[in-house]
Amino acid sequence: MAKLLETHGLTKRFGGVTVIDDLNFGVDEGTLHCLIGPNGAGKSTLFKLIVGRHSPTAGSIRFRGRELTHLSTAARIHAGISIKMQVPGIFPALPVAQNLTIALQHRLGRAETRREVERLLDFVGLAADATKPAGQLGHGQKQWLEIAMAISLRPTLLFLDEPTAGLSPDETFRTGEMVLALKRDGMTVLVVEHDMTFVRQIAESVTVLHFGRVFAEGTIDEIAANTAVQEIYLGSTGHAH
Repeated sequence: MAKLLETHGLTKRFGGVTVIDDLNFGVDEGTLHCLIGPNGAGKSTLFKLIVGRHSPTAGSIRFRGRELTHLSTAARIHAGISIKMQVPGIFPALPVAQNLTIALQHRLGRAETRREVERLLDFVGLAADATKPAGQLGHGQKQWLEIAMAISLRPTLLFLDEPTAGLSPDETFRTGEMVLALKRDGMTVLVVEHDMTFVRQIAESVTVLHFGRVFAEGTIDEIAANTAVQEIYLGSTGHAH
């Protein structure tokens, strides 16, 4: 399978500290790939490098074979990458439906936009909240609204940064079901995550990052059974936090 996204020799130093260290990493097209690792592994820095929030010290990032390394975040989104950050970037004073209308209006005509807004609200379970100011949604619902906004762009690659942070177990499971449905629909999804129950629910392939390098890669069962992975998570109990 072709690698949709790949990094070659990717390095990021802050002063004398190397956070991403000569990293070769790839995501296959059409897969649901999870990136995990202990605190300080470099997950959020890698995320910011791929989406263009940080510039690398060395190395390259390619998407569909195209060099992305020095493109702006907007150009990367235009190329087909959509991003859902940990903190929802919604418009709290505007109705839920209008948040989506804004995300869609540059791409679709008015009638089409209305149909797509309805489809997305149904998909994330917010149809009953369409007229409510987005700021009045619960924490989990805000996360779902932002997922709807991210997928409204119909990206080739959806990037989710800790989408279950602060969610209840039930909300976490529902989020996982949404992500699995997107994958079935043909979207490639890369998830940076801490919650191993969620990773087990969704992941086809898992990369473990440690000190800015790939420490292990495999299926979730291979990773869960890997004693070296258990050791780098605190307690060596086999439960990554």
